[in-house]
Amino acid sequence: MISPINYCPQCSQPVRQGIPEGDDRPRHICDACGSIHYQNPKVIAGCIPVFGERVLLCKRAIEPRLGYWTLPAGFMELGETLAEAARREAREEANVEVELEALYTLFSLPHISQVYAFFRGRMRAELFSAGEESLEVRLFHEDEIPWDELAFETVRRALRLFFEDRHGGNFTFRTEDIGPELNRRPRPA
Repeated sequence: MISPINYCPQCSQPVRQGIPEGDDRPRHICDACGSIHYQNPKVIAGCIPVFGERVLLCKRAIEPRLGYWTLPAGFMELGETLAEAARREAREEANVEVELEALYTLFSLPHISQVYAFFRGRMRAELFSAGEESLEVRLFHEDEIPWDELAFETVRRALRLFFEDRHGGNFTFRTEDIGPELNRRPRPA
């Protein structure tokens, strides 16, 4: 899935698509300055913030999936580590400070060129509020999770695995590929 680039970001000349020598896939190539422009997946970093037996979820105030519940997560910024991005997203979306534990899940969604990384996190205090991208933020016991109102399959999978592992008493790093058939969820009536 290559997004079109019409002009070279280096020299502003038109680019073409082609397979560079020694490569195996189409890239945007600028014949004027010789630059090859690679497009890579976006990395989404987040966490599963826990306070006692409850998990913190945010109700989205933005599209996609406005009004649906999610874990605090978002696109990693240049110049930050994966852990820094996860902590920043928790602050931005839920005004919460978390102590990150181990990286817990890594989901690849090749059909939309995204990679989701969720840490397990421990809230430092029961202090949180909705950030600009959240309509509401709330702590949920497992039996209160609004499963039919979760925004993304990545969130659903991370939470299901988290609760399974918590019941089993052993948290294991998980990695999965999620295809388009699982990532599309109809809006509730």
